[in-house]
Amino acid sequence: MKRAKALSLSLAGGMLLVLLAPSATTLALADNAAGLMHGGKSPSSKFAVPTNRGAIDETQTVVNVATTAVSISVGPASDITHTGPTASPELAQSVCPEGMVEVEGDYCPSVEQKCLRWLDPETTTPRRCAEYAETGTCQTATAKKHFCIDRFEYPNKAGEIPVVMKTWHEAASTCKAQGKRLCTGGEWTLACEGQERLPYPYGYARNSDACNIDKPHPDVDEKALANPTTRDAELQRLWQGEASGSRESCVSPFGAFDMTGNVDEWVVNESAKPYKSGLKGGYWGPVRDRCRSMTTGHNEDFAFYQIGFRCCSDGNVGDTAKPAEPALSHAGRAPSVNPVPPGS
Repeated sequence: MKRAKALSLSLAGGMLLVLLAPSATTLALADNAAGLMHGGKSPSSKFAVPTNRGAIDETQTVVNVATTAVSISVGPASDITHTGPTASPELAQSVCPEGMVEVEGDYCPSVEQKCLRWLDPETTTPRRCAEYAETGTCQTATAKKHFCIDRFEYPNKAGEIPVVMKTWHEAASTCKAQGKRLCTGGEWTLACEGQERLPYPYGYARNSDACNIDKPHPDVDEKALANPTTRDAELQRLWQGEASGSRESCVSPFGAFDMTGNVDEWVVNESAKPYKSGLKGGYWGPVRDRCRSMTTGHNEDFAFYQIGFRCCSDGNVGDTAKPAEPALSHAGRAPSVNPVPPGS
C-alpha cells in the first residue's frame, strides 16, 4: 500500500480530532466545521482518567481540559483499501444511504457464550477471553431488526482517523445532523456478531492481528493532560488508534469495520439504567473488545480520548419501527463524570 505523509491529532473545544493528512501539510479542523459544537460556542470538557491500568470502566478521576486548539503529529499510516463483505450496489442504493451497510436479522437479548480459555486471572477487571465455545441457543424470544449502520467509525470514511473526545450528546447531535441517529445497543450487537452470534466479529478466538486490540495501556499523566502546554504531547503518547479500515479482517458478518477495538463507540442504552448512554466494542487497549459487552458506567456528558461513535439509520427498510430519539437538550448543565457503579 502507499504510505500517507502525515497523521495529526487536533484538540479543539475539548475535542480530539485525528486526521489523516494527504500531504506534508497538517490539517486543522475547528469544531464548528465538524458540526459538533453547541450553539457555536466552545464548551470546556471534563473527562476522566483511569485510576487502574487499562480499565476504562473503573472509577475515574476528573480532569479539566481547556479549549486551546493543538495539533499533534503521531507518525505515518497506510492509505486504506478494503475488500471485506459489502452490500450489492442495488441494495445499497435502494435500502441504505451511501457509506452504510444493511443489517437484517433476529436479535437475541440473552444468549449463552461460554469462555473456554481466559487470558486474564479471575480477579482481573475487565477480563478477556482467548476463545469461546460455539454460541448456545437463545434464552429469550428474539426480536427482528432491520436497519442501516455506518461502515466505519465516524466520520465514516476509509483511511481517516476516527473522531474521539465527544460526549454522548454531541455524538447523537452529529448523527441527527446527517439524518441518522445513534445505534441502540441491540442494533450494534447484531451488526457486530451477525446471525451466528459470534463473540468477536471475526469468530470465536480472540485475535489481536484481526482487530486493533490488546495494546499495552500506558499510565495517564493527569497533570500533563490538564496542562495546556503539555497536553498535546500526552495525547500523542496515549493515542494508539488506527485509520478506519486499516485491518481488512476486522469486519463483521454484515460488512461493518472496526466494531471491536480501535475506539469505543457510543450507543443508546435501551434499559436507560443507570444512563441512556452506553459504550460498545472496546478500544485498542487490553479490555473485553467483544460484541456483547457494554460499558454503562459513564453518563451522557462523559468524554475521553479513546471514545468515538458511529451512526445508524432506518433507510428504506419498510415498516421497521424507529427507536425513540434520545433527548439531546442539556442546556445549562456542565459536563461531568459520575463514578462507575460496581459490576459495570
